[in-house]
Amino acid sequence: MSGTVVITGAFSYTGKYTTRILLSRGYGVRTLTSHPAGSRAGHDDPFAGRVRAFPYNFERPEELRHILEGASTLINTYWVRFPHGGVTFETAVRNTRTLIQSAKQAGVRRIVQVSIANPSLELPLAYYRGKAQVEEAVRASGLSYAILRPTVIFGAEDILINNIAWFVRNFPVFAIPGDGRYEIRPIYVEDMAALLASAVDGHENTVADAVGPETFAFEELVRLIARVVGRKVRLVHVPASMAWASTLLVGWMVRDVVLTWEEYRGLLDNLLFSDAPAAGATRLSEWLAEHGDSVGQKYASEVARHFERRGGAEIIVPIA
Repeated sequence: MSGTVVITGAFSYTGKYTTRILLSRGYGVRTLTSHPAGSRAGHDDPFAGRVRAFPYNFERPEELRHILEGASTLINTYWVRFPHGGVTFETAVRNTRTLIQSAKQAGVRRIVQVSIANPSLELPLAYYRGKAQVEEAVRASGLSYAILRPTVIFGAEDILINNIAWFVRNFPVFAIPGDGRYEIRPIYVEDMAALLASAVDGHENTVADAVGPETFAFEELVRLIARVVGRKVRLVHVPASMAWASTLLVGWMVRDVVLTWEEYRGLLDNLLFSDAPAAGATRLSEWLAEHGDSVGQKYASEVARHFERRGGAEIIVPIA
């Protein structure tokens, strides 16, 4: 295979694994990133200079267009998990529309878009509503597209699963919001990356949920993690508002946003579940069994991962 692909966030979580696959298949890869020097948080370039990195510059669409020229496909992972530093969900939607329009003007033929399971324009949750608006923009672009809708993506750099394990390791009590029966259908990061890379060569317009082979009730998942890391923890069912308040306190301690209120509502409303056929083969239970010694040893900070101060300004980077 050959050709050029532009991917947002090649040095980020899912983007890194996807980029490795693309390079192994002979693609040329460029990335739009908040780390154009080719590193993240002080780490060396994982691609040894094989990926050309450019800044986002959403306010200069002509520069985006120039960067995208000659590419056949745009893989877009750009999004925000929560408003921060003046960047809101509305800002992220507007930036994505600019990116899509620039790709079309540059001659890009296909967009592979990372969305979220259960997006809807009717939901009161801005995260899910914004993702639905982005999907609308992709469809309206006139370009060929593949939209992939993951729930939770797990792996070595995962935040949610890791931080549940961190809480279990460090606190004798774990607060379960509500009844704990709402479900999660996680997919392994390398399985998700393989779906993204394979969608590059498609021609049909597709929308698919990206979910793994296992479904867990949330309480069941916490119990599994506790067994794997060898900790006894007391699970206490509390109102969602009380659980959120406790994470606000811990977030203040670790200088991070542990979970947002919208994420609590999405969890309790079963928006992290899909009954679609499994799109990945890796089982979270087996992965946890292999990584029980390491998962949750350190707290994984969303703010530290996705935001940096450069020249006094807050910089947003892709969430996936």
